[in-house]
Amino acid sequence: MFNIENEIKKLPDAAGVYIMKNSMEKIIYVGKAVNLKNRVSQYFTSSNHSIKVKQMVENIDSFEYILTNSNVEALSLECNLIKKYRPKYNIKLKDDKHYPYIKLDINNAFPKIIVTRSVKKDGAKYFGPYTDAKSMWEYVELIKKMWRIKTCNKNLPRDVGKTRACLNYRIRAVKTTALAVG
Repeated sequence: MFNIENEIKKLPDAAGVYIMKNSMEKIIYVGKAVNLKNRVSQYFTSSNHSIKVKQMVENIDSFEYILTNSNVEALSLECNLIKKYRPKYNIKLKDDKHYPYIKLDINNAFPKIIVTRSVKKDGAKYFGPYTDAKSMWEYVELIKKMWRIKTCNKNLPRDVGKTRACLNYRIRAVKTTALAVG
């Protein structure tokens, strides 16, 4: 039998995703945490919860977790699991257009990253939807830095020389080749 108190003690102090299940083993909530032990234990120790959270906690029979290498990875995994399982107590994602997506326009030699609320069939890669806008923006900044993606509206390399190039292009902070995103 699953003993929640004992299982919480076994949780690691690490980033990851937690999956709450009811007595029928149905996933009722998916969440992410920088520290799994602290976050999951809050559900069972705090009394300041909303009615929705109190109701959810009453229905939790067991939980699982998946470790991730970072909070950004946890955010991405959480989003994918919510879309896959559509848990009862997560924000309803039936109408995804209200939540932001990260759009990676890979149709030219200088890819651009954009935040959008709609997905189009335009050859770009879309990631999301994201329910946590703050974390999504952190993710966008990380992607821009890691992949050196342009942030200006110039059409590079066509516009080079016509007007003053953006600072990132001039300091070689923008990659000159298209990304291979799978």
